Amino acid sequence: MSKPTRQLVYEGKAIDVSIERWGDRAAEVVEHPGAVAVVAVDTERAITLVRQQRIPAGGPLLELPAGTLEHGEEPLAAARRELAEETGLSGGRWRTGPAVYTTPGFCRELMHLFLAEDLQRGDANPQDDEEFELVRWPVGEIAAHLGEIEDAKTLLGLLLFLGEHDGPAAFR
Repeated sequence: MSKPTRQLVYEGKAIDVSIERWGDRAAEVVEHPGAVAVVAVDTERAITLVRQQRIPAGGPLLELPAGTLEHGEEPLAAARRELAEETGLSGGRWRTGPAVYTTPGFCRELMHLFLAEDLQRGDANPQDDEEFELVRWPVGEIAAHLGEIEDAKTLLGLLLFLGEHDGPAAFR
């Protein structure tokens, strides 16, 4: 297959949209700078999640702490920054998980997953436009709560975390 051509058709604050052509095929592609998400386990063996309003979903979602990469930012640095801003959690032991395309049918967003354990609790410092509720679950209760999760990255992160005990390690 030949190399694609790309034409920028929309330049936004958070995303851009381009038309990518592969010969006689064309696709609208959401260009995204990439993102991070953290399975965050504190020293009390509780996981911290964030419930926040998600306009495209039509209401609040319960999610892993997550955020968008800033230009030139390394994923681990972004994960530490986002976790501290949203939850106040810091320190601990960090492991890298898989990087996955969130919606590869139309979006180039690559999400980097991390596991952080033995985190110290502190005060959150959200950005001015962020409002959310922190939710903590004991690690032993995660499986019982999975039915409450509608967010794909959160389901993936929690299932990979739960699978750490029974299968190959997803976080290294």
